[in-house]
Amino acid sequence: MSHARAPLITPVLIAGCVVIVISFAIRASFGVFQIPIAAEFNWPRAEFSLAIAIQNLFWGIGQPLFGALAERIGDRKAIILGALVYAAGLVLSSMAVTPEAHQLYETLVGFGIAGTGFGVILAVVGRASSTENRSMSLAIVTAAGSAGQVFGAPLAEWMLGFMSWQNVFLAFAVAVLASLAVLPMMRSPETASKAELEESLGTILGKAFRDPTYTLIFLGFFSCGYQLAFITAHFPALVTEMCGAIDPSGTLAALGVSSTSTLGAVSISLIGLANIGGTLLAGFLGNRFSKKYLLAGIYLGRTFAAALFIALPITPTSVLVFSVVMGALWLATVPLTSGLVAHIYGLRYMGTLYGIVFFSHQLGAFLGVWLGGRLYDLYGDYTMVWWIGVGIGAFSAIVHLPVKEIPLGQRAERALG
Repeated sequence: MSHARAPLITPVLIAGCVVIVISFAIRASFGVFQIPIAAEFNWPRAEFSLAIAIQNLFWGIGQPLFGALAERIGDRKAIILGALVYAAGLVLSSMAVTPEAHQLYETLVGFGIAGTGFGVILAVVGRASSTENRSMSLAIVTAAGSAGQVFGAPLAEWMLGFMSWQNVFLAFAVAVLASLAVLPMMRSPETASKAELEESLGTILGKAFRDPTYTLIFLGFFSCGYQLAFITAHFPALVTEMCGAIDPSGTLAALGVSSTSTLGAVSISLIGLANIGGTLLAGFLGNRFSKKYLLAGIYLGRTFAAALFIALPITPTSVLVFSVVMGALWLATVPLTSGLVAHIYGLRYMGTLYGIVFFSHQLGAFLGVWLGGRLYDLYGDYTMVWWIGVGIGAFSAIVHLPVKEIPLGQRAERALG
């Protein structure tokens, strides 16, 4: 079969989606545990926030490491290692009774997410996809992460209704290990060019680090992590507290939502649901239009949505509207950013190169989650940390504009010509 006739849906794509769905369903649920865990141990909000912030930071640290590991020992072995570490982190976290222990074990959860997350899965799917299908394939995997988010938070909320949070963590550990059953389907052909195969990792890293475009992509991804991680970790608590104080007319009941706690979980689910369409659209458009301008538009849209939400009165209706709008823009940056890295720097070391860019995302995630808890404890609300997110979102929209969306090799040829 010629590369031009390669099918979009492949066993590799299906297997990648299954692993991502389970990994991200669990990851997206941690905000639901914010209040139950803090209430059980009487911890300040910042303590649990720091644990989730550490999880995000080590996810970022682990992403290039697992990307390089997959390129060295194979994708499937790297995913198995990631799943084992993920499950171990969840089991140990279920036994934590001090903030310090919880924060320590979340380092393992972060590494586990890295091994079963975008860096490894997007790289193997990207290599298995034809050029014309690659952007859409990356979007489908990313949308699968959103599908996990659709049911992850509500599932956790439902499970908390009849079991302790500790047992929920144990059940999640079993689910992570069960996802490994699809790995026999994950056999990716090598699609790198001869020139890419001859280049060493050190050589391509040196070229990328000297390229201002790579730096701009790295900086631009920071706000994505800040906004997404802050909302995932703190939005359920914000909704529970703010809407509980301003819903005298019974809007929740009219919307069919039983409580503000449920609304918080539903909002995360709704973000994931809306993002399935938004991410698939981004993948479709990424094959036809400039990825850097699409990214700038997404960040600009997020900036306006966040600014309007926090500037206007927060009501159950505004929560649902914001969730749909933000959800449509949520992970739409991922197929475009990963696709941009693959387009400019090649497929051979895509996992490592995207993993390094993703580290910026997770630095932002660490700051967003930790700062959310810290400023909440200081001021009693999330207003300041929210406006910081608006500012860096605008920065990301601007910083993508000078990106040179031309493969590195072609730039060198044009310079010689």
